[in-house]
Amino acid sequence: MAFEALLEEYERRRAKALAMGGEDKLARRKARGQLNARERVAALVDAGSFIESGLFGTSGVYPEEADETACDGKIAGFAKLDGRDVCLVVNDFTVKGSSTSATNSKKVGHLKRVATERGMPLVVIGESTGARLPDAMGARGMGLLLGNDITQFRRTRETPLVAAALGPSFGSSAWLACCSDFAVMLKGATMAVSSPRLIEMALGEKVDFDKLGGWRLHAEVTGLIDKVADSEEEVFAIIRRFLSYLPSHHNEAPPEAPVPAGSGEAMGDILSNLPESRTQVYDMRRVVRTIVDKDSMFELKPRFGTSAVVALARLGGKSIGVIANNPLHRGGALDGNACRKIVDFLVLCDSYNIPLLLLVDTPGFVIGTEAERDGAPGKIMNFMNAMTLVTVPRLSVIIRKSYGRAYVCMGGGRHSDDISAWPTAEISFMSPEFATTIVHGVKPGEPAFAEKLAQINQDSAVWGLGSVFAAQAIIRPEQTRDYLIRMFDVYKLRMTRGVGQHLMRAWPTSY
Repeated sequence: MAFEALLEEYERRRAKALAMGGEDKLARRKARGQLNARERVAALVDAGSFIESGLFGTSGVYPEEADETACDGKIAGFAKLDGRDVCLVVNDFTVKGSSTSATNSKKVGHLKRVATERGMPLVVIGESTGARLPDAMGARGMGLLLGNDITQFRRTRETPLVAAALGPSFGSSAWLACCSDFAVMLKGATMAVSSPRLIEMALGEKVDFDKLGGWRLHAEVTGLIDKVADSEEEVFAIIRRFLSYLPSHHNEAPPEAPVPAGSGEAMGDILSNLPESRTQVYDMRRVVRTIVDKDSMFELKPRFGTSAVVALARLGGKSIGVIANNPLHRGGALDGNACRKIVDFLVLCDSYNIPLLLLVDTPGFVIGTEAERDGAPGKIMNFMNAMTLVTVPRLSVIIRKSYGRAYVCMGGGRHSDDISAWPTAEISFMSPEFATTIVHGVKPGEPAFAEKLAQINQDSAVWGLGSVFAAQAIIRPEQTRDYLIRMFDVYKLRMTRGVGQHLMRAWPTSY
């Protein structure tokens, strides 16, 4: 009988934990079209694979609140995602707004440690109000809640960290998104340091959620978000797709996939993407899609730093990272945001052993007073420094322009393992028009300008690069895919089984 009573007590407590914030709160979420935390778990992971950790956790500061702090507002555990083991934390907004507390901080810390020590990705589904009040108030509250786990926000990139913002995401949800390797945001969600209510009380400033931290701000201005989704289902699909390109931990090579039928079939016509006029813009993403495996291009930060394109993709079934200039925006000239976006991507790929392909068509860096006020020299040197620290294979293809210091940052010289170029490529320190004026002292419209410009253009032709072995190959455009597949095989990291040195593993995640 004693055993039966204990088992009945177990079932009662289990039912209470599974009930989350109660029927009324769950019903209100459903009426708004929002999934609850347990529905989110079911929608994300493989069916029947979730094993919960900390089901019976409740408020540790105020034990009398045990009945209203089911799982202490964070559902944590282990699951499989497309057959791969992952660690998972899903915030439950129906329990005290999933505010950060002593107990749920221990749960998150535990999952992060297991992910790091056992080599599993960590996925955090965020929606939270920040630190729990009054728990965090006063000296005792601060001592109990903050700073007791120095590893919580340490990023040394042993395993992928993925974060999503699906609603009001203040405090820990924002911090973890900023620490993550990949962050996705649902339209309508907000990610910020503090809520509009607190800002209004502290500063007397009225702000709405979108202006404070909506998806447009983070996708287009701050660059803190990699992808934006229209629905929760799309968020989960995006997370699964991102992880499909990455290894589970930094000491293994990325997974491979079958090559889809039709891959490379448009290579014969790839040159049609490039205008014959060297000053005419075009969308480099079309070139990328033509080269890589069919439907494998997965672009990151598409609305931020738009003169550059960064994307995960597959080539011959193998994961690669693509960095490309995009003349459709600013003529492909790199501004501070584009530099930062590229550096973030270099860090991601080098940390997780993903080889890099650089497709080059840039007139250089954006110049002028606005660029200098934006810290252009520092951002360019961050870019330069990151390129010197890359330890995964790097192949670059010069498509059209490669001018000035950007020639080096985009893989020129010894900053790539192999440089190839199309016959359309032109390489010089600056635009031929400017060089003509500076070198020969003639301006556009003057009698000798056309003759001197033709001379400068001849000097910029790709054949000079090939003659001094600064390009290892000059290839026909339609040969590019086959050439790259072969060269990635040539330069693969055989001696370390595809694993790089990870020299940027502790590079700042947000700066």
